[in-house]
Amino acid sequence: LKPQAATMLFTALREKFPDLPLHLHTHDTSGAGVATILAAARAGVHIADAAVDSMSGMTSQPSLGAVVASLENSPLDTGLSLREVSELSEYWEGARSLYAPFEATATMRSGSADVYVHEIPGGQYTNLHFQAFSLGLSDKWPLIKEKYAEANRLLGDIVKVTPSSKVVGDLAQFMVQNNLSETDVLERADTLSFPRRSSSTLRV
Repeated sequence: LKPQAATMLFTALREKFPDLPLHLHTHDTSGAGVATILAAARAGVHIADAAVDSMSGMTSQPSLGAVVASLENSPLDTGLSLREVSELSEYWEGARSLYAPFEATATMRSGSADVYVHEIPGGQYTNLHFQAFSLGLSDKWPLIKEKYAEANRLLGDIVKVTPSSKVVGDLAQFMVQNNLSETDVLERADTLSFPRRSSSTLRV
């Protein structure tokens, strides 16, 4: 969700439903998550998910400390202490180091704006990469991201939350494994053995 889109979305929701609590959940894959939360807050969102600084960024949630600091001494001040948030972050930074072998940073060490092209949800990104590794496709990760966008178009540009996001991911990996383009899928649909989840969606 881009900041400008967040402004448009929550402004419209606030006008249509003035008494409804609005809750934003987003990931920071693009690196623009804090800006998106700030835009949403100014547009009337009540709740936004964030992660303590040492656990934030990339496919996690945007930085809580950055949001708190950005809204200090403003009408939208969170009331949270930046010092206490930082102390909490220090604790979790130490705890995180214990799980370093499980970090999903083989291909992602920083935010990447290409999420706006492939649209892989933050909650799926690391899982899909692990699946690609398990299938022996880790060296084709850039191509899988490209095929994810193509698979999404083939499936009708669907809303990507579990399980629909898995359907798109399965089809993307299938396309890479079989060296298929969008045109190939359309022209050879009757003869291809699609992944089960993808085939059921394509039939619909």
